[in-house]
This record gives sequence, C-alpha cells and structure tokens, in this order.
Amino acid sequence: MATLLTPAAASDRTGVSLDTLRYYEREGLIGPIRRSPGGRREYTEDDVFWIGLVTCLRDAGLGIADLREFVAILRTEHSVQDRVAFLRERRATLEQRAAALSRAMEVLDDKIAYYS
Repeated sequence: MATLLTPAAASDRTGVSLDTLRYYEREGLIGPIRRSPGGRREYTEDDVFWIGLVTCLRDAGLGIADLREFVAILRTEHSVQDRVAFLRERRATLEQRAAALSRAMEVLDDKIAYYS
C-alpha cells in the first residue's frame, strides 16, 4: 500500500507551508490531491515529487504563469522538444539574472573595498 501523508507531514517533508500547499493545489500546480473519506487531504509520494519540482522551479524564479504553463506541458500531449524548449528558455533567463547579480556583487565588493 502506498504511503499517504497528512498535510502537516507533507509540509514537513517538502519545507512548504500548509497555505502554500493549498495555493499550489488551487492553481493546478499539484494534484488533484486525494481526500480521505472524512475529506482531509492525503499526499502521496508522487505529490511530494511534484511539490518539490514546483518549489525548485519557483526558487529558480519562475512565476505562477510559467509554472502553470510547464505543468500543462507535462500533463498533456506535448513533445519532449516542447518541454526542453520551455526549460531552455527559462534557463537562459536565469543565466541572464545570474550575470546581473554577479555584476552587482562586483560593484558592491568595489564599494566595500573603497570604503574599508
């Protein structure tokens, strides 16, 4: 039998708050989450995987619209090329942001050195 997690256990395992779990479900980024006969959410290992994926992409700077688009690409009849193209575009954007942050840190380092 598959392991089922309570919302609190899923929150603990993923590091995502209960409110965020419900928000991800409302936005269609995870789930649908199964319910117990009493109506309580029960998370599976697959749900935990999806939560981790969404959290990772969110941490990488993808907005909710991008996340919805990617989840739709994964859950529908899109080609592997479509999935790769989506991820490559987002990676390129992330590289640009990383370069901009690196330049900003260099300026800060120069100022720190100047004022030290």
